Amino acid sequence: MSAAQTLYARLGGYDAVTAVVDDLLPRLMADPQLGRFWQNRGEDGLQREKQLLIDFLCSSAGGPLYYTGRDMALSHKGMGISESDWSAFIGHVNATLDKFQLPEQERGEVLAFIESTKADMVEK
Repeated sequence: MSAAQTLYARLGGYDAVTAVVDDLLPRLMADPQLGRFWQNRGEDGLQREKQLLIDFLCSSAGGPLYYTGRDMALSHKGMGISESDWSAFIGHVNATLDKFQLPEQERGEVLAFIESTKADMVEK
């Protein structure tokens, strides 16, 4: 593949990003520590959140989707996300990336991007 291809293309496009989200979100929701963030959410709200996550990831990776949601700081303000929560989240991200056998270069780019959002999500 050409080095000029976007991360979105190298990941496999929309369907691949959706498959990753379909694997990751249930892991997060079932986690005893992280599940509280999804408690008392209706099905419609969960589906909207899932679609916003797909759009955000696709757009951020150079795909053709436009993310219409709020920025990460506003979206996560007041949720009480701790360093411990972040570590648990990263563990699930790594497990999902392992499942899909993401190549090292793309894995590094994905993890670097996720780390770049940490300051907007974790409360000091």
